[in-house]
Order: sequence, then C-alpha cells, then structure tokens
Amino acid sequence: MLRFLRIRNLAVIEAVDVEFEPGFNVLTGETGAGKSIVVEAVGLLLGARASADLVRTGEPHAAIEAIFEDPSTVLKARAPSTSLRAGGVQEIVVRRELTSQGRSRSFINGALATAAALRDLSARLVELHGQHEHQALLDPLTHLPLVDGSAGLTDLAGRVADAWSRVRTLRDQLERSHMDAREKAARLDLIAFQLGEIEKAAPKAGEDETLAAARQVLASAGRIQALCEESYAALYESDDAVLASLGGIWRRVGELAAIDPQFSSYAEARDGIKSQLEDLAFFLRRYADGVDASPGRLEEVEERLALLERLKRKYGPTLDDVIQRGRSLAEERELLTGVGERAEDLQRALAAAGRAYLEVARELSRKRRSAAGKFARTLEGLLAELAMEKTRFEVRFNVAEPGPGEWSDRGIDSAEFYVSPNPGEELRPLARIVSGGELSRVMLALKTLTVGDAPGKTLIFDEVDAGIGGRVADVVGSRLRALGDRFQVLCITHLPQIAARGTTHFQIEKHARGKRTVTSVERLTGAGRVEEIGRMIGGAAITEAARATARDLLGGSAGPLRGTRPTAGRALTARRSADHKGPRRG
Repeated sequence: MLRFLRIRNLAVIEAVDVEFEPGFNVLTGETGAGKSIVVEAVGLLLGARASADLVRTGEPHAAIEAIFEDPSTVLKARAPSTSLRAGGVQEIVVRRELTSQGRSRSFINGALATAAALRDLSARLVELHGQHEHQALLDPLTHLPLVDGSAGLTDLAGRVADAWSRVRTLRDQLERSHMDAREKAARLDLIAFQLGEIEKAAPKAGEDETLAAARQVLASAGRIQALCEESYAALYESDDAVLASLGGIWRRVGELAAIDPQFSSYAEARDGIKSQLEDLAFFLRRYADGVDASPGRLEEVEERLALLERLKRKYGPTLDDVIQRGRSLAEERELLTGVGERAEDLQRALAAAGRAYLEVARELSRKRRSAAGKFARTLEGLLAELAMEKTRFEVRFNVAEPGPGEWSDRGIDSAEFYVSPNPGEELRPLARIVSGGELSRVMLALKTLTVGDAPGKTLIFDEVDAGIGGRVADVVGSRLRALGDRFQVLCITHLPQIAARGTTHFQIEKHARGKRTVTSVERLTGAGRVEEIGRMIGGAAITEAARATARDLLGGSAGPLRGTRPTAGRALTARRSADHKGPRRG
C-alpha cells in the first residue's frame, strides 16, 4: 500500500507531499493540472523509463520518494535498512532521482537499487492501469496472458516459452550445420572473434547494474563517509548525542502518559525507537568503514562498465543477451568443428526438444481451454455489475493444432475475446464491437478478475472513466469503491459520480506563482469536497443547484471519509536527504 508520496521538481510540480489512505482514493482537478504526473511519479519510482525533460525547467534535478507498506512480508528480524511497523508490516522507502542531463539513480530503504529490483518491487506492490491499456486490449495478442494470469497458468506458460527457446536454438544450429566448407570456415572465424571478446570479458548476470550502483557510491565516497561519520557522532558520540538525550525525553513522556493515556502508545514505543536508532548508528559506522574511497577503485569500475557497454552494443541490448550469445556461439562452434555424426546428434536433440515442447504446450492448452469457460462466465458476472447485464463473452481458440512451423513461445494456442454487448447480436471480436465506454468497463472487469488476492496491494487507474457517464459512471464508482475494500485504489477521474464514491478525495490544482506554474495537491473534506464535485458537475461557475447535486451524490455514497495519518510524512522527513527541504503542499 502506498502511504506517502513526495515529489520535487517534476514537470509542473515544484513541491508536493501526499498522504494516501487505505480504500478508494480519488484524484480530481481541471485538465492539465498535473493529475497524470502524480501517477507518472509512482511509475518512475517503480522502474519506468526516465528522461531529462521530466525535470522542472531551470532545476538541476527532480526527486520522487514514497513510503510503501508491504503486508505480505513479515520480517523475522529488524535490519538496519528496514522498518517494521506494528503488526509485522514491512515499511519500504523508495526514492528516484532524475538529473537535467538525463541520468537517474534509485534507492530502496536508503541503499542504491537496480532497475531489476524496482521492477520486482513494482510487481509485488502496485498495478498501474494507464490509458494506453484500453487500446492494448484491442490486440488479440494480449488476450492469452489475461486468461493465463486469471487461471494461475503463468508459471506453466513460462515453461512453454523456455521449451520453445530450446527448439528454436537447435533449429538454428541444425540449419548452420549444412554449410559448405568455405561458408563453415568463414563462420568459424567470425565465431572465434566474437566468442573471444565475450569469453575474455567473462560477464556475469546483473554485473552492469551492480557496478553502476557501486559507481554512484564511489563517486561520492568522500561525502558519504563524512555524512555517515557526522550522523554517527550526532546519534552516539557527541556531547549532545541523540541517544543519550532520549532518556530524559522518555522520562517526561512517561509522566505525561501517567496523566493522560493518549501518550501511552508513544511511551510503549520507546524501546523499539531506541533499538532502531542504535541499529542506524552502528550501520552508519560499518557503512563508512566499508566504503572504498580510492580513485583507483572508481577507475576500475568505470573501465569495467565501459567494456560491458561495448559488449552490450555489439551483442545485447542487455547483458543477459550477451551471456546467452556467448553460450550460443560456443554451441555453434562445437557443432561446426565436430564430425558428421554431430549433425545427426543435433537432429535427434531437436526431435526430443520438439516432443518436450509439445508435451508442455499441450498441457498448457488443455488447462487454458478448461479455464476459459469459467473465465468468460465470471467476466460476464462482473460486467453485469457494471451495467452491461446482457453481455455475452467468449474466449475463442484455434481449432486445429498448428504444425512445427507455427509453434511459438506462447504455445500452440491462439485466442481472441469475442463479445456481444446487446441481446440478439452475434458474438464478434472485441476490437470490432465495443464502444469506448464499454471498453473501459471490460478493462475494469478484467482488472478485478486478474489482480488476484493480495490485500494491501495498490491499484492505480488513470481515467478509467473514459467514454462513460450517467448511471454507468455511478456503477463504475461503486465497483471501484468495492475494490477499495480489498486493495488500496487510486483513481484519477473527471466524473462526479465516481469522485463522490471515494473514501478519500484529493484535488489537484495548477496555479501561477510569479512567472512560474506550480501544482498543488489538497485533501478535501466537507464543504471543500462539495465545491469540487460541484465544479465537476457545473464547470467553473458553481451554482447552488450544482452544490445541491454534489451533496446528494456524497450523501448517497456509503461510508465515512477516512482521517489523516501524519506519521508517514514524519517518518519520511526523518530519513530525507538535504535536497528534500522545501515547503509542504497538499
């Protein structure tokens, strides 16, 4: 769950802090106010591609930082780089920095993180549903993965992809085994050169990301050591050290708790806070001692990274591709330098690989086709709840099993969604039959069906209300609110019916400050919420009739608004680095 988001100097946003809540969070505001930038900031935190033009004009860098709660992970022991809240929920702090020169670096719980680590975190904590996914749904190639995900077949589909990779590699090798002597000699010369380059470098999986993270540390080694030593002294060694001063503070808090029980929870937390500060102090000392500040080490890392980059340009684009290219070249060299029987061995290996592929692909096909009926019926039920009561839905597969020439990493199936939104109409391909509003609801139903069961996960919807209105908008709002009972939902919307269903409401506004444009985020309650929903109903000139309609909408949305939770902002402020200083907005 996303608890807290801080954005600095990103596009039109100068400085914004937002405390999100469990349940259904809605974000509203005029077009162009910066709503989608808030969603884009979360995407950047979780590994999305960054570019220099995202940095606010005139600023040297942008920074995004967030606190996530991960209830699926209960830590057995407290480590210096993690925080454990009551109930065994892991607290994860993620930070992404972008420079105006186009560079970026990321941190998880204060430690430099690779792009792969951010992607892993993203898969566990957040699902982003942007506007582009509506159009992606029109491509039949996206349909099979949805069935696989809903039926729990993703791992089996991965096994099929691996089996296909083996078949394809053997096919390529067998084809090359039939070269004449001259072609073979030329090919062997090329293999010797390319394989020599790769084997001499001996790259390791993930080495480039690890070295890039190390380079960031080494380039700032002196500053890191100074900061660690200063922080350690402030916590533990100086005359006015924080840990030494805490005793007096806790005595006073204990007296306050004896007078007013509201202080009791803070008094009870003192041992945990002391333990975390001690962990931090010792981690600072160990970290400073372990940093290699020598220029020679930085030069070694730079040279190694330059070598790996050259290999990636030639044999990549990724380092994993380079490593796999080396394996393939070694296998091909063995094939081309072997005796004639080697080709026969290869033919037998290809036949065995084909049988293995068909075995796992047929298993996947059986399970897919068995699950497709339940998938369709469940989706019809969800669409009925979204005011598409008469919709019929079907997953149609290829009839005949394809021959070897049509095998692929997706298996032996091709499939497409067919739909009939209205009684009496034939089932037709989804791309040919649905309107924009219907497509939005199909996508929402699919998200409901395929998100799985991960309490506390954050689902982010950017304008899921495209093409709908009236009664349908109210139904969609109700469905999003129901999703908020299982997950944390963040939704950007232009529709008052959906906004009124939110359990927490944020307004995003754009202002002129001097000659600059700035964006602010404000949590709305009471009259402020009535005004904003009134604006959504009637436009800039808010009439009493629009306010009355807004009150009716809010009155018809069950459940109270959630309160604020200031602890998340304070927790992040305690960790922030120097560039976080600035006015708080929102």
